[in-house]
Amino acid sequence: MMDLLLLGLAGLMQDQGPTITTLDPPMGPTIGENRTMSQWHPGSDNRMFPDVAVKDLRIDGDTLYVHGSTGARSLRAAAGGESVCVNVTLLDGVVYGRSVFHNSVNYRSAVIHGQATSVTEPEAKLRGLRVLTEHLAPGSWDYARPPTDKEMAKTAVLALDLGEAAVKIRTGPPVDDDEDVATDAVWAGVLPLRAVWGDPQPCPLLAGRHAVPPHLLGRTGPV
Repeated sequence: MMDLLLLGLAGLMQDQGPTITTLDPPMGPTIGENRTMSQWHPGSDNRMFPDVAVKDLRIDGDTLYVHGSTGARSLRAAAGGESVCVNVTLLDGVVYGRSVFHNSVNYRSAVIHGQATSVTEPEAKLRGLRVLTEHLAPGSWDYARPPTDKEMAKTAVLALDLGEAAVKIRTGPPVDDDEDVATDAVWAGVLPLRAVWGDPQPCPLLAGRHAVPPHLLGRTGPV
């Protein structure tokens, strides 16, 4: 499993080798499934094809939580027992080789396969949503209004065990042919890519003089 080609992730290394510990930062992970043509176009045949959607997710212990609308077909299918695949990708830089053949990217990546279970018990569901919220927007759970019963009813929370997970990482300079290195004809190396937090932008509908909360001001520098 460790040789699967994946693209992105962070917080990976432990003494026994690459493992998944956290999925940071909160950047557009995708969840994939198989569906039939007839699910998109009624009256079509039942040939299967892959489909992916962007979802917020968070790992807590040995469980990955995913949430979304109860009307989302991808979550309804996953809750119904269909196998899913979750991928997270972080691009760390572009690798410039001495030949175009050896151009590449540095990345950290995770892929998780399995069957998700629907979290329906109220306290467990609320805990899952808190885990997701505090991952995406730390400090918000105790600062903003909590979800109402109506909002909870509209929200699906799924749990996916990390039993089938794989990671892969590429770091470092280009791996060029010995002849090109010896010729030393062009520059070669890495152009790093870094995401950073910007300045908070207040909602134009704010009526009061609300100061930016401390838990938001603390998110500065690299993501």
